[in-house]
Amino acid sequence: MNTATRVPNRLANEKSPYLLQHQYNPVNWYAWNEEAFNLAKMENKPIFLSIGYS
Repeated sequence: MNTATRVPNRLANEKSPYLLQHQYNPVNWYAWNEEAFNLAKMENKPIFLSIGYS
């Protein structure tokens, strides 16, 4: 499947080259930001932190 038929996740809006590598992952990733923390708190969910791999 090529990138023209895939839908990017919210990481497509980031500036980090590392995060941009994962914009087509089928995961609902959030960058390290207030939006992620507020949503986790509101939904009473833990934060799963990925420190990266490349």
